Amino acid sequence: VQLQASGGGLAQAGGSLRLSCAASGRTFSNYVMGWFRQAPGKEREFVAVVRRSGGSTYYADSVRGRFTISRDNAKNTVYLQMNSLKPEDTAVYYCAGDPGLIITSMTHAPAYDYWGQGTQVTVSS
Repeated sequence: VQLQASGGGLAQAGGSLRLSCAASGRTFSNYVMGWFRQAPGKEREFVAVVRRSGGSTYYADSVRGRFTISRDNAKNTVYLQMNSLKPEDTAVYYCAGDPGLIITSMTHAPAYDYWGQGTQVTVSS
């Protein structure tokens, strides 16, 4: 599957952005989809994941209650709605997918075989 992330940009603290990740090439609904982020000088970290049907989601503590992950299998797209943004949310955001993940692997970047190119999110204070 090929993944194309978009929607990043500049936002003020307290503002909102919505990221999209469009998939092509394989049966999107078979893939667990996640969002990760990487700030300068830091390791890539888990943000959110949505399971195949879209009915189950999980979030990093740092974003729970502010970010919402969702997917539209008819449009082969996964979204990340980011509200109440903070300067510490500044990072390059990556979408990732994999058809074979188990629950214990969904928050681990190395477990994902397919990655989008990343989209920059910058939050000013």
